[in-house]
Amino acid sequence: MPELVGALDQGTTSTRFMVFDGEGREVARHQLEHAQIFPRAGWVEHDPVELLERARTVIGAALRSAGLTSADLAALGIANQRETTVVWDRRTGRPYANAIVWQDTRSAPLMAAMAADGRGDLVRERSGLPPATYFSAGKLAWALDNVDGLRAAAEAGDACAGTVDSWLVWNLTGGPRGGLHLTDVTNASRTMLMDLGTRQWDDQLLGAFGVPRRMLPEIVASSGELAEVHLAEAGSAPLALGALLGDQQAAMVGQVCLSQGDSKNTYGTGNFLLMNTGPRIVRSRHGLVTTVCYQVAGEEPSYALEGSIAVTGSAVQWLRDQLGLITDAADTEALAARVPDTAGVYFVPAFSGLFAPYWRPDARGAIVGLTRAATRAHLARATLEAICFQTRDVLDAMRRDTGTGPEVLKVDGGVTANAFCMQLQADVLGVPVSRPVVSETTALGAAYAAGCAVGFWSGTDALRQDWKEGRRWEPGWDAERREAAYAGWQRAVERALGWEALTP
Repeated sequence: MPELVGALDQGTTSTRFMVFDGEGREVARHQLEHAQIFPRAGWVEHDPVELLERARTVIGAALRSAGLTSADLAALGIANQRETTVVWDRRTGRPYANAIVWQDTRSAPLMAAMAADGRGDLVRERSGLPPATYFSAGKLAWALDNVDGLRAAAEAGDACAGTVDSWLVWNLTGGPRGGLHLTDVTNASRTMLMDLGTRQWDDQLLGAFGVPRRMLPEIVASSGELAEVHLAEAGSAPLALGALLGDQQAAMVGQVCLSQGDSKNTYGTGNFLLMNTGPRIVRSRHGLVTTVCYQVAGEEPSYALEGSIAVTGSAVQWLRDQLGLITDAADTEALAARVPDTAGVYFVPAFSGLFAPYWRPDARGAIVGLTRAATRAHLARATLEAICFQTRDVLDAMRRDTGTGPEVLKVDGGVTANAFCMQLQADVLGVPVSRPVVSETTALGAAYAAGCAVGFWSGTDALRQDWKEGRRWEPGWDAERREAAYAGWQRAVERALGWEALTP
């Protein structure tokens, strides 16, 4: 068997391909960003053709950089940005429209109507999700009603729909010439169209959103011998597709959060805190969502509670790109460290409303507590503290739902390179924060799941032996300071709620 595994990680802002050896060490990588398209306020789109081209390019470039071909890989795993929705013509492979990204809020009127007329209760009960713009079904319903010719094509069986994993797999397995239309249970569980118990598309949910079943992919396990794909090089031999996982569930596997109670928090464009609840479907009463954590082919799935936060790392990007307060995201670390506190400033980055645990699409970004004493250093620190306070919002909800919380929070993602922010996170939570040696846990998790499917790794015990802690931060604030700071955050959030409703 070849001694390497490949992982394609298609994210919100970039696509990367990584190659790992049998000890989980990086052998090669290549990464490219793609365009963020904002047609109007609240709308966020990606070009599906660009996503596919970026995927093919990074695969080829990473392999060439290490003198490899696909024949050197035992399997491929794919992780993807979740909820982002693509519609395409199965006869030609051409998208009907741009992909509608998970951050997009154009389906807000539909979600409000569903919450008001009782359909929202059906969505919560069957799918484990609240009726929110975040998830895929509202985006697909909007496309069916607004993209010329799409509904007719869907009803005729000529249109395909899916999350980005489905789009990639369909193309990598042949496209119009016999491509397989698949998604895994973790991605399907983010659509509001899958019954969590049966793990199949639900007729009542399909009816509630007006989605024809025949345009949807087949739901498969997250890890198994799922298909054969052809990678970038012409004439390449087929390669086993061993895993499909939503990016946050892939990070759970990469952090080896494979036992009940294990938790991790990924810091990217947003924050995503998941707790493995094992075989139990835990229904949240405190603003979290219930989702599939992962499923190995032939076995029962593990479920998770999740708190999804829309804006964390992207708030730092906003400081850089919109305000020009910094030239590089890493600048926030030294800038924030110049001041001992925020001088009373709080920043609620509700650019797309607030996700968990609030689920308030009417919220908008707010900076409060400003005085003449406030400087860009205070605003930089307030931005990092907002990342940490939002994580506490979710962790507190998780404790209320389960009666327990992590003794140590495992963390990963780009923001974890900011040691000052990670120390703040430990201070705000009052629990240690642990970062692994391998920070790219999303790609690593896809590789782990794919490798296990083909026997490259023997199982979860082997994965646990691979995982190693890189750095730990211990809490430094006392309880009085922690609770006072968090009370101020809660006051700031109150001021951000209901803003959109006040706009004429």
